[in-house]
Amino acid sequence: MKRPFVSAQRLRAIAEEYPTPFHLYDERGIRENARRLYEAFAWNQGFKEYFAIKANPNPVILSILKEEGCGVDCATSTELLLAEALGFKGEEIMFSSNMTPFESFLLAHRLGATINLDDVTDVAFIAKLPSIPKKMCLRYNPGGTFVVSNGIMDTPAEAKFGMTRAQLSEAVRELLHLGVEEFGLHAFLVSNAVTNDYYPALARLLFETVRELHEETGARFTFVNLSGGIGIPYRPDQQPVDITAVSAGVQEAFEEVLIPAGLGNVAIVTELGRYMLAPYGQLIATAIRRKETHKSYIGLDACAADLMRPAMYRAYHHITVAGKEDHPHDHIYDVVGGLCENNDKFAIDRPLPKIELGDLVVIHDTGAHGYSMGYNYNGRLRSAEVLLRMDGTTQLIRRAETVEDYFATMKFPQSARL
Repeated sequence: MKRPFVSAQRLRAIAEEYPTPFHLYDERGIRENARRLYEAFAWNQGFKEYFAIKANPNPVILSILKEEGCGVDCATSTELLLAEALGFKGEEIMFSSNMTPFESFLLAHRLGATINLDDVTDVAFIAKLPSIPKKMCLRYNPGGTFVVSNGIMDTPAEAKFGMTRAQLSEAVRELLHLGVEEFGLHAFLVSNAVTNDYYPALARLLFETVRELHEETGARFTFVNLSGGIGIPYRPDQQPVDITAVSAGVQEAFEEVLIPAGLGNVAIVTELGRYMLAPYGQLIATAIRRKETHKSYIGLDACAADLMRPAMYRAYHHITVAGKEDHPHDHIYDVVGGLCENNDKFAIDRPLPKIELGDLVVIHDTGAHGYSMGYNYNGRLRSAEVLLRMDGTTQLIRRAETVEDYFATMKFPQSARL
């Protein structure tokens, strides 16, 4: 069973200091997980994790990951500026964007980031930069379906990202002509894979493609970017991915494909987001209303503006009632927020202990794609973020929004009174 990473008593004390709703993060869990990843891939001398900023852009969280040796994966100019502000430099930054304005390429180039091209037409933008980067990455979309262990994982042909195989060869040749000296290859084919087989299968595909491109063009490939896609067990009956077994599968493909081709110095890099942080964040809310109609509803002071995934994807997030973890789950509730949208539901027909008004409700696995996907629909103000430090103390790492924040970018007529 999933449990909060703090006791109910401690959680109540935290909620007295920081009014709900808020996202709570576990520093110890974040650091230990990053260290497990690096230990698993220690066999590869150049291994580096580029944390996907989109998953959680909080500066304190990013600084913790930086201390653990991680770089950052950026997709926009704003994320690049955030990386710069936090001291990420040069090849500590991977810029993986799509439909990219030229100004973003200029900024990435100024910062010395490794630019990951999404489309063959991006080469024309690279040619216009003040100087040609010495190292570039290309994003591959093999099309069709992606099959792992005889099961269809996803359909890359439906994705807007990446180049076809023929476009890869074209882009490599054009970039060589421009003066690019080193290359990497990237692909993101599956989201939230909870099988140990995904990365090894993806790695083998990319390794074989690197070998082919090297033989075709003579290009020097120095890294392979396995991107993200490793998932977490959102449901309590799911097993977590074994990162050691995953790495062993990647190493086997590496030794069978790249080493015989004389490419044994290729570095492995990743752009994990969900795997790095999701289990180490929880949305803490208070039960404020009960409603009995055709169903039983528990209303929280949080809503989909604080956690969009259930509303957007019908995604499962486990829910714990603080202090009632071991109580019988003998009540069936829809757990909802107060937005004027019927999809504002954290859980539908969920067995839970009896919930009293005032109970603290813990929504699990919100450390990635939780706060970062928040919004202000209905004028809802975005919540605070709190870090549980290694020593057990807490730190406010983002205050809750105020009405003044919400109105700050609006232009009112002179007659308005606020």
